Amino acid sequence: MLAHAIRLILLPLLVAATASASECVSFSEAHEHIGSTRCVSGKIFNIKEGTRGVTFLDFCENFDTCPFTVVVFSSDMKHVGDVRQLKGRSIEIKGTVQDYDGRAEIILRHPQQLGKNAALVPPLPKDYDVARRGKYSPGKFKRPKAPKKTPKKQGRGIDIEDPSESQ
Repeated sequence: MLAHAIRLILLPLLVAATASASECVSFSEAHEHIGSTRCVSGKIFNIKEGTRGVTFLDFCENFDTCPFTVVVFSSDMKHVGDVRQLKGRSIEIKGTVQDYDGRAEIILRHPQQLGKNAALVPPLPKDYDVARRGKYSPGKFKRPKAPKKTPKKQGRGIDIEDPSESQ
């Protein structure tokens, strides 16, 4: 009886805690949650590639005034996938909200952080080169060269005459 009463008291508390942790906050409110693990939602207006292959997902038209951004480092890009496909889409991202130069950000390291939006991110092409800032080429087709025909070297000639007959 006592165990049943405790379950009735604790169950609503657990459900409320789980529901509040899974609710997403708007990207404009992300700076209020610095240091905590949160879900942040918003529409991606622009995707920029910075120096050394770092990719920024901007939630505002003007990057300089935007209070929140998502950062994908070049070393994480192969795990995350082609995030360029998220441009113009509303997404939810889960992670630790951090402060960097007065702006809130979440570092995207795994596609699972995107939840249901992870299906929108295809894997990177096999020949994608982060150092070349996303420029990749399938290469140029060249026909195989025919093997060169080289004459076979012949050894020193052999005399046909029998030396015993010449006398």
